This record gives sequence, C-alpha cells and structure tokens, in this order.
Amino acid sequence: MRSLALLLSCAAVLAAGCSKEPESTPVAAPKKSAVAQVADHDEHSYAEPQKVAIADLALDIAVDFDAKTIGGTATYTLDWKDKAATQLVLDTRDLTISKVEGEADGAWSPLQYALAAKDPVLGSKLTIETPARNAKVRVTYTSSPEASGLQWLTPEMTEGKQLPFMFSQSQQIHARSWVPLQDTPQVRYTYTAHVTSRPDVMVLMSADNDPAAARDGDYSFKMPQKIPSYLMAIAAGDLVFKPISARSGVWAEPAMVDKATKEFEDTEKMIATTEQLYGPYRWDRYDMLVLPPSFPYGGMENPRLSFITPTVIVGDKTLVSLIAHELAHSWSGNLVTFSSAKHGWLNEGFTSYVENRIVESLYGKEQSSMEYAIARNALKKEIATMPEATQALAVKPGTKLDADDALSAVSYDKGAWFLQMLEERFGRQEFDAFLRGYFDHFAFQSITTEQFLAYAKKHLFDKHPNLVSDAEIQEWIYAPGIPAGAPQVQSRGFSNTDTARIAWQGSGQLPNPQLTDAWITQQWVHFIEGMGDKLTVEQVKQLDDAYHFTGTANGEIAMRWYPLTIRSGYVDARPEIAKFIERVGRRKLIMPIYEELVKTPDGLAFAQETFARAKPGYHPITTGSVEAVLAKASAGQ
Repeated sequence: MRSLALLLSCAAVLAAGCSKEPESTPVAAPKKSAVAQVADHDEHSYAEPQKVAIADLALDIAVDFDAKTIGGTATYTLDWKDKAATQLVLDTRDLTISKVEGEADGAWSPLQYALAAKDPVLGSKLTIETPARNAKVRVTYTSSPEASGLQWLTPEMTEGKQLPFMFSQSQQIHARSWVPLQDTPQVRYTYTAHVTSRPDVMVLMSADNDPAAARDGDYSFKMPQKIPSYLMAIAAGDLVFKPISARSGVWAEPAMVDKATKEFEDTEKMIATTEQLYGPYRWDRYDMLVLPPSFPYGGMENPRLSFITPTVIVGDKTLVSLIAHELAHSWSGNLVTFSSAKHGWLNEGFTSYVENRIVESLYGKEQSSMEYAIARNALKKEIATMPEATQALAVKPGTKLDADDALSAVSYDKGAWFLQMLEERFGRQEFDAFLRGYFDHFAFQSITTEQFLAYAKKHLFDKHPNLVSDAEIQEWIYAPGIPAGAPQVQSRGFSNTDTARIAWQGSGQLPNPQLTDAWITQQWVHFIEGMGDKLTVEQVKQLDDAYHFTGTANGEIAMRWYPLTIRSGYVDARPEIAKFIERVGRRKLIMPIYEELVKTPDGLAFAQETFARAKPGYHPITTGSVEAVLAKASAGQ
C-alpha cells in the first residue's frame, strides 16, 4: 500500500556516495532472545492464534446500501493447536453480534459468547466459549453504518452519478469492522463468499472475480490461496471490465474505464518483468479496481484485485509506479507477509525496492533514480519529525504505535534504501537470486524481521563474508536515522531542473519552454519543492501564469503547489484549493494542504468551512485524519 509514505515528495537530489567496499566482519546470527519472542506478538489484535487459528472462512453476507451495512454469517473452519484451549477469541469493531453457533456431528448448536467493551483502537474483543473445541463456528453479525473499514457513497459522489458505491479498506486493522476475524497478519486463511446486493450494482472481492460475470445481485467468490485478514476486500458499484491482457485488466466506472486501461496498459509487461526477477506470479489474475477519488490511499494491494486511486491517471504514465508498487506486493507482502505492523518494512520496504526495479526496467534508470531521490529526501524530512523509537525499520517491543501509523516513510523508503545497499554490496545478480529464494522459502507465510535476518545470514551474508558487517545491519534495522554510508543516487534530469530554478530565482527569467516542455511529473515536483519555504506573491503569480499549476489535475503537483501558495500569501489559488480538497480524499495529497492552512486563523477558518462541505464524501480514515489536524489547530489558537 502506498499511503503515508510519499511516492513523490521532495526536492534536492542526493549527492554521489562512496563506492569503496568497507572492511568488515561477517554478520552474527540473530539471537533468539526474549525481545525477539515478544516482537512476534501482535499487540493490535486480541486473537490467540497460538491456541486456535482460522484455516478457512465462509461468508454468506448481504450488502445493504439503504442501511449502509454488511450483514450475514461468517463460518470458520478452525485449526486447534492447543489441546487445552476452549475459547475462540475474535477481533470486532462496532459489529452487532446476534448469534454464535458451533457445529458438532453435522448439527449447529448455540455457543456462549461475550462481547467486551470497546477499546478506541482495538475495538471489542469477542470471546466464544467452545468447550467441545468445535471444528466449525458460525457467527451471525451486522456491521455499523459508521464502520471504519467501509465507505458508502451516494450516486452524486461517483463518476457516473447514477448508482451508489461501496468499498472496503481493511489495512491495517479495519477488516474487523465488517467481518469478525482474527484480525492479525499472523493468521492466514482461505475464504469463500456468497454475497447478495441490489441487482444493478456489480460486486467484487479480493478473490476470483469473473470478468464476464453478469450483474444480478447474487455473487459467489473463492480465494484458494491463504491470505491475512488485512487483504480481505469488497467493493460494489457501477463497475465494468476492460482487459489489458489474458490475466489482467481494469474494473472501473464506465466513464473511467477506457482512460484507466490506457494509462495502465503496461501492466502485463510489469508482471512479466517481475516474474523474470523473482519467480512466477502465484495469484492467477492481476486486475485493478479504480475507485472514486475519495479512496484514502494511493493503492491497496488486495490480492487479484488491487484498489487504485484515480489520482494517478494523468495521461502520461508518469505516476504508474504506483501500479508497479501494488503489483510488487504480490511477492513482497501478499506472498511473504509481516507478522505484525511493527515489522511493516518487510512488506513496504521490499515492495518499494521491487517497485523501483520494475520502473527501471520499463521506463529507464533515469526515472527510477528520480523516484528514489524524491522518496529519500522525503524520508529525511519525515524522520526529522519522528520520535527516535519509530525511526527504526523494526520497531522495538514496548514502543507504542498506532496500527494505522506503523507504515511511515521509514517502512517504505528506509527499507528500500537498506535493500539497495545490500544489492550494491553483493551485486545485483547475487541479490536477485537471494530475493527469489527468499520469496520461495517463505511463500504464504507471515514472518518477523528476525526470521528474515536468520535467512539472510545463511543464504547471503555467510556465503559472501566481509561485504557487510553485523554492526551495519544492526544500525539499519534497529537504530534511528539513516546510516552515514547509505548509497546515494544522482539524476541528470534533476540537475537540469535545479539549474533552471536557480537561474529563475536569480534573474526572474523563466527557463526556455523547449526545456520545460520535456519535463515529466517528477521534474516538476522537484522544481516546486526546491523553491524554499515561500516566494513573493509576484513570483508565485509569474509561475502560475506560465505553468498553470493552480487547477492542475496532477495531484502530485497540487499537493506541493498549494501549500507553497498558502505560505506565500497567494490567495488567488484558494478557490481551486477548495475544489481540490473537496473532490479528492487521498490523504497523501490533501493532508499537506490542510496542515498548511491551519497555521493561521484565516486559513483555519477556510479549512473548517471547506472540510464541512467535503466531509460527506471523505472516507472515515480521511475524516479522522483531517479532524485531528483541525482540532489540534483550534486548541492551539
């Protein structure tokens, strides 16, 4: 998932680094300590998978657009691991539980259960008494209209304006808001689903969607590969399908499907490229669902059906690295999964590294270098605002961390940076072979950082001693900040951008259009972010008159340009700022704008007024983020 970590977010290109290999000692084996054992505990779940684990889930549910609920039954096939265990503990949030039953000898009988008071982060613990250690348990439930993992859109909030729309966002711990589950990545299960809905909407899930399925209000799904709960997904709306290849295509509203298919036409090439590097794609199909602009993230790697924001469809493919990222999760994250959010870099760091390799293969080294440089400079800015304890790749036990905040730029970009360092030390050919073996070895498993390190010691570090030291590994994984010896990247395109910006700031003369006409999104991002804290109103107007940044359809530019206009006092941009944050719900793109607006009383009032209009179309996750910023600013003033 691309969320808080910025795909494109900062300015200055990184300087070239030292290429000399350090003299070092072999990496020591990770110690099996109490710390490592505690780190494997998922503090964001009530579940007790060491006692009993869900092996298979069978859903029989109805999607009710009028009530804004999902309800029905969830039937669990259980793997009892502890012979003394007589309880099944599930995670829920704002679910109404109406009945719990257990199966014995083909018959279903009521089971006693208790739903605990709600914890503001974890939700409510559901404890089911199972003295007979039933092989199957069935829960009848209904979700809340305010479920944190679901968004319900009226027809007016969609592209086509004709039918309502609903979609889920289960990561990190929101699956429990629409299905009672062991909501932890430590549990992987297969699932089937029978879903009914109003007959004029198409229902899709992170499962075997049939491109030729008819809309009839009655749908069945199967996911034969084991997945963790955060990859459970459902969507329903006015959706049509258009193929890209025999195993990939786009689901979208009719008005968007052609545009999206053209933008994402390289998807099959991306799949083939990644297969050549890291082994076969193991999920049969790779389709993409383009959601309404209220989707709070860039993308979500739901297996077989990645959810994608429409904000990356800009007409020139410069933002399709997001597709590369979500596809890469099919190996790093969906196939080999972190055991808890505190090991998030095992998902996002590996995926960001693989994403960059895909971009390099399809669009060239220069574009991949630009994206690395932008991400790493953004990482440096974000780290400067973070507590030291959360700057480590593997967050240490005892560090309090909200599940939704676990995947910062550290997980994405420090993780990818660490892997690029290993690639440089061991050589690309050797490192690619290692990664391919790693994905095969841990396929369909959830692991910890310590398991990765143990595997790397045996299959990489010990095979090539003296190329990386134990001290370096420990610093990258467990220490704050960025190690001094981190490899650096350079970009010729950014050098040209820097020269043009510096010349303009010195002379007031804009660069030759022959130069800027060839710039891609990444260069415009770099150009704007290099402007400093603020400009004069006259300078902002000159740039706007020349390049028409205000009103841009490119969210990556908008999220940088609008804060610059706010800091610079350029009020002419305000009408378009309002339109942008009312139309778009992607947190990455709008939060920097809100955060800049609230710094002044006038800006805060403007932000509050705009949010009041935008809120009905925001996802609950986005709403919570904006409300927190507004509340903090209001309290401060």
